[in-house]
Amino acid sequence: MARKITVVGLGGSDASHMPLGVYRRLTSASALYLRTKEHPVVAELGAELPGYVSFDSVYEENSQFGDVYKIIEEELYKEASDKDIVYAVPGHPLVAEQTVQYLLQNGRKRGYEVEIAGGQSFLDPTFTALGIDPIDGFQMVDGLTMKREQLNYRQHLIICQVYDQMVASEVKLTLMEDLPDEYEVMIVTAAGGRDEKIVKVPLYELDRAAAVDNLTSVYVPPIKEEEQLNHQFQTLRSVIAELRGPNGCPWDKKQTHSSLKRYLIEECYELIEAIDEEDDDHMVEELGDVLLQVMLHAQIGSDEGMFSIDDVIRTLTDKMIRRHPHVFGTAEARDEGEVLANWQEIKRAEKGSQQKEPFLKSVAASLPALSKAFHLQKKAAKAGFDWDDVNPAWEKVQEEIQEFKHEAKGADSKKVLEEFGDILFALVNIGRFYDVEPETALTSTNHKFTRRFEYIEKRAEELNKPLEDMSLEEMDSYWNEAKQTGL
Repeated sequence: MARKITVVGLGGSDASHMPLGVYRRLTSASALYLRTKEHPVVAELGAELPGYVSFDSVYEENSQFGDVYKIIEEELYKEASDKDIVYAVPGHPLVAEQTVQYLLQNGRKRGYEVEIAGGQSFLDPTFTALGIDPIDGFQMVDGLTMKREQLNYRQHLIICQVYDQMVASEVKLTLMEDLPDEYEVMIVTAAGGRDEKIVKVPLYELDRAAAVDNLTSVYVPPIKEEEQLNHQFQTLRSVIAELRGPNGCPWDKKQTHSSLKRYLIEECYELIEAIDEEDDDHMVEELGDVLLQVMLHAQIGSDEGMFSIDDVIRTLTDKMIRRHPHVFGTAEARDEGEVLANWQEIKRAEKGSQQKEPFLKSVAASLPALSKAFHLQKKAAKAGFDWDDVNPAWEKVQEEIQEFKHEAKGADSKKVLEEFGDILFALVNIGRFYDVEPETALTSTNHKFTRRFEYIEKRAEELNKPLEDMSLEEMDSYWNEAKQTGL
């Protein structure tokens, strides 16, 4: 018959802070089990404790903490199957104790009585040792499982279970993604006990400045300089809201979705230029400018009560999860082709209940003409309106050139315009067979032309000769020089 499991806490330091009731439970237990015997109370009480079993060997035999905690849980059920037992853990049973959570979640379902009999958390003596008031805002995280995105540096931050140098190193690396290397943190060991020790260190020395053990926590004081968090999304969101707020910038407050369209286009092209230049610093700047446009549109939506950046992010996140079932679900995709096929099928299913629209309607009307031609052809090809290979496309280019030459001899400017457009459209089709996006290709050529022409200008300045006085032959010679230099 299953019996009772009584869980008590050994406290955060020595026995001087142990409640009398917990002391009596420990010393009178007929069957005592310790998550770990590496605790000052165990050594201090010594012979006052009855014979006990510790689970330290389980830690030594298993590398994953999840496995350790489940093994301990099952061992406790086994031992409590025919007798009452006391299970002692460091600190308070309900603070950073996964095995206790397992017992509470599963033990009672399995017919065991689970009682939490108290103990002192390490938090109270830690607050006292540091002289901080948690009412100002406080966050506690587990050093073993902490994630960067959960940390709030505007509050008192205490990181527990920093029990060895490896954990301290992982904590340091995570914090250094947000905080300066010199940011001062405190290593707190045995708070409230006779061996209490607090060491203030710069963040970069966290894993080598002081000894750590299973009674060690790390305290990160709230930031005082807001600019230290300028890299965080919430800071950017607040800045944009202020720019559009009552005391914000007159220009930003005046903008609308329509007025910002041209800026978004400009910023996208400037980003493409930075990508073509393979200039990382320039890319960072231009990606920021594109993001600024997104944030402004989202803030305008929020100001008008229509939508916010949360809606934008939620919609995007939901779509990415929904359209990648091979990553977030059980579907399979062996290659890029299957990924794209799945994407299109899911997209069609999403729009299944909507009124059917023209096949080419999904190609954005606002695309630049060359890029739009590429996407119109690509979309039509999915319906089977395409040649099997590139040879007929080459013939079509020659046909359009001949038609243009014929119309160019006449006086009908409209027909000349149309036939020239047909040549461009046919050339775009050639590029599609070779996976060349025409807007990108022409942008690259524009940059190349600019670089080589600037070389001609430079040579003209060296010769102290006006550019306009140079002959075409001279210019062509310097053009070839520029070409040979790799410009």
